[in-house]
Amino acid sequence: MSSYAVSGVSREVPSVPSPLELAPDSKDKLDPELLALPDPPRRERTLTVVVLAFAAVLSLAMVFALRRDVAYALASRTPAGVGELRTASEETLAANENRMVRADGMLGAAGGIRYERPFLDDTFRTLGVAGRDDIWVDVRVPAGQESGRWEPPRAFTGRLVRFGGAGPRHRGLASAIERATGSTVPPGAWLVVDGEEPESARWTTLLAAMFLGFAAWNAVAIARIVRKVT
Repeated sequence: MSSYAVSGVSREVPSVPSPLELAPDSKDKLDPELLALPDPPRRERTLTVVVLAFAAVLSLAMVFALRRDVAYALASRTPAGVGELRTASEETLAANENRMVRADGMLGAAGGIRYERPFLDDTFRTLGVAGRDDIWVDVRVPAGQESGRWEPPRAFTGRLVRFGGAGPRHRGLASAIERATGSTVPPGAWLVVDGEEPESARWTTLLAAMFLGFAAWNAVAIARIVRKVT
């Protein structure tokens, strides 16, 4: 392979002037192509922020509505004894609100309601405690036992809660009793949901976590939209 010497070529690479050096007045001039671009869609951006904020508020409202059910799902599985429901004091009931309790009592067959739930063969009855108009018991009747000879139990183990905080499955139960029987459920009346254990409410924790995550995602999306680009 032949070789030859190259001379007369400088070893220094000449510097290339930057665009600012070629056009020193470019700092004071705006690119006409940038000026020709349309303005940012402010109306669409505002609408997006409003929709995201509304969705976040609804998600937080659902978390707030499920707070009692989540608290019961995380409560102790050991039932607290409240004794005879007919003679139980308001202080005893309030001390065990939204907890799993064990109680006794005689239920009045008259004045109650019977209802069903989708996808279940069992039926349910909500009956008042004899001698009290402010305590009701929701009892599950297994399929095949619903007949004229059915007798309500006298011992109950389940969730003690007020009608207003009975959860999604019992929401509107007080108004249904009033429509069916014509009697009035007093404000702040108690409901014992027989057989409802904390494990049966575990699904509410997942649902509340999903809504909370959805609200957080919307908040992050709003922050990214309104953030100024520097």
